[in-house]
Amino acid sequence: MFYRHVVDLLQRRGVSLNEIAEIVHELQQPYHEGLGKEQCLESVEHVLQKREVQYAIITGVALDSLSEEQRLPQPLQRMLEVDEPLYGLDEILALSITNVYGTIGLTSFGYLDKTKTGVLSRLNNHDGNIHVFLDDLVAGVAAAASARIAHENPDMERYRADLALHDGEGCKKND
Repeated sequence: MFYRHVVDLLQRRGVSLNEIAEIVHELQQPYHEGLGKEQCLESVEHVLQKREVQYAIITGVALDSLSEEQRLPQPLQRMLEVDEPLYGLDEILALSITNVYGTIGLTSFGYLDKTKTGVLSRLNNHDGNIHVFLDDLVAGVAAAASARIAHENPDMERYRADLALHDGEGCKKND
């Protein structure tokens, strides 16, 4: 619905889809031999197609932009200017993105929120722009895209050995 608009918003705020895909690749490459950055970019694009993701990005970018323009009421204006540590609504908005793909998205988001990998470091640098929401939203998209890849490429080999061991060994099938 708003896919192109969201991609444009991200680009205007200095974030490319390729930069998000690089984070996804870094998260998933250890678990998926041969994972290409193209697959990561495709996953990012897929996540950005979801309407609830689009709404979260539109909302967060608007709040960051309005804060840069000094157009928010106090004390909210000051909280965003200083990136108040106990102001957690930026993370809550981003978690609405990670929740699309389950718990793995949540844990990946927590990791990215602490490590500030790739473009997240630049966004969190407070270089005169306000990215209180954007850094978390980008981390949320990367975490969701990473989780999507994890869900699509389960490593079933580690379970096959267990299943073979338990086949016929006291495991009754329901009649």
